[in-house]
This record gives sequence, structure tokens and C-alpha cells, in this order.
Amino acid sequence: MQRNAWRPGMRDAAPRIVAVAGGPMPKKIVIIDGHPDPDRGRFCHALADAYAAGAAAGGHQVRRIDVARTEVHFLRSALEWQSGEPVPAIRESQDAIFWAEHLVIIYPLWLGSMPALLKAFLEQVCRPGFAIAEGKRTMWPGLLTGRSARIVVTMGMPAFLFRWYFLAHSLKSLERNILRFAGIGPIRETLIGSVEASAATRQRWLARIAALGGAAR
Repeated sequence: MQRNAWRPGMRDAAPRIVAVAGGPMPKKIVIIDGHPDPDRGRFCHALADAYAAGAAAGGHQVRRIDVARTEVHFLRSALEWQSGEPVPAIRESQDAIFWAEHLVIIYPLWLGSMPALLKAFLEQVCRPGFAIAEGKRTMWPGLLTGRSARIVVTMGMPAFLFRWYFLAHSLKSLERNILRFAGIGPIRETLIGSVEASAATRQRWLARIAALGGAAR
């Protein structure tokens, strides 16, 4: 076994939740809160809380990864990515992702892309032996098949500008070059623009995200 190959064995820390009668089949969900600032006043943290609350109310099991509070080191070479030993926090994150049936990734748009700390986290997690097959030369080496995902991106600009004028290049890169490459799909998107417009608008978004959590979508 390669040193960086993922190993199961982390304790199941998800709370016991009773499913709501008549709702969707219970799912195992991991929420990756990608805002790099641990200040709980950030809107992304509120969105993660809303999704988690909605999912719990819908009878789903939820685990959370708070990137701002996770030990994440920046990779500096291909060799380190291929054969370096991840720190325990990354191993725990891999275990949560492997456990999950549905991934939710929430982050703010910074300089047209995800924050550097979230990108570093994904590079650490998506190593050969866990996210992609080691040494396998194929167009589709993904090992995380059978999992769906939702990406929630907040931004100061109107969402339509990001999608239609800037063509959402960074979002497409995350979907195609990381998630689908690892075998994850289908992938859905929620773009929240003009986040500083009004408190009422933010409250409406929190309600929508909670509803998505309840439906495990």
C-alpha cells in the first residue's frame, strides 16, 4: 500500500437522526464549509448551518468539515502530492467524504475563484489512492463514484454576471477537473450573488438552502 493510500477506520461521529415520515430516503451528507475565515459571522458559515439544520430535520445524517479550522498545508511538489503522508485532519476529511453519499461545498468567490485555502484542502484530500486510481492512465480514474454534489458559491456581483459574462470558468474547473475527475456526479450549483444587498435577501437564501438540505440536494 502506498503511504498516501486512504485507510478507513475513523469513528462514526454522526448524530443519530430519526427520518421524517414521507420524506426522501435518508442520505449521508458531508458539508465542506470552505470559507477560510473562522469568524462565525461570515455568510458562508450561516449557509452551512442552514443546510445542516434542514438536512437534520429531513432525517439525513450530516458530517461537517470546517476548512477554516482544519490543519491544511500547501503542497509544493507533485512528489508530495503522490507519496506524502497527509496529516490526521486530512485523513479524517477523507473518511467523511468516503462515508458520504452527497457532498455540499460552500465557499465565497475571491478574485474569480475559490479561496486558496479551500483549493489547498482539495489538493490534500484528492490524492492518488483515495480520489483517483494510482498509476492508472485513463480518462476516468475516479474512485469516488456513487456520490452526488452541490456547490454553493457566494459573490458580491450579480450571479448572472459571473455565469454569463465571466463564464463561470473557476466553477466549471472545480466541477470538471476535480469532482467529475474523481467520479462524483451529478453536480448541481447554487450561485448567490449580491450577498451584501440586504438582510432580507440573505434570509431568503438561508431558507432556500435549508430546503435543499431537507431534500438532500
